[in-house]
Amino acid sequence: MTAGVKTIIYPVKDLERAKAVFGALLGVEPYADTPYYVGYKDAGQDVGLDPNGHAQGLTGPVPYWHVDDVRTSLEALLAAGAETLQDVRDVGNGRLIASVKDADGNLVGLLQDPRA
Repeated sequence: MTAGVKTIIYPVKDLERAKAVFGALLGVEPYADTPYYVGYKDAGQDVGLDPNGHAQGLTGPVPYWHVDDVRTSLEALLAAGAETLQDVRDVGNGRLIASVKDADGNLVGLLQDPRA
């Protein structure tokens, strides 16, 4: 089951310049500001800046669908013909992500928050 797209991650090459642009766009300070990830929350949307995204194969923004079970969702997408871009990994505090490419090369992210 999905709760929709609630997170978008942008691969960036210059984190400081990207922070200036997204800070101006969103009008809020980041909730997370580290050398490896900067995150903003605005209007129920989580926007992340990933300075390592290009090195991980991200070619543009990745919409992350929030799902109940990332592994089951990943298996379903692979069975439907998607290709793994990033296998399931924990990005901190039990939050699991994975990403695939569809037949047209579009990136699709999956995100599972830890259960309370």
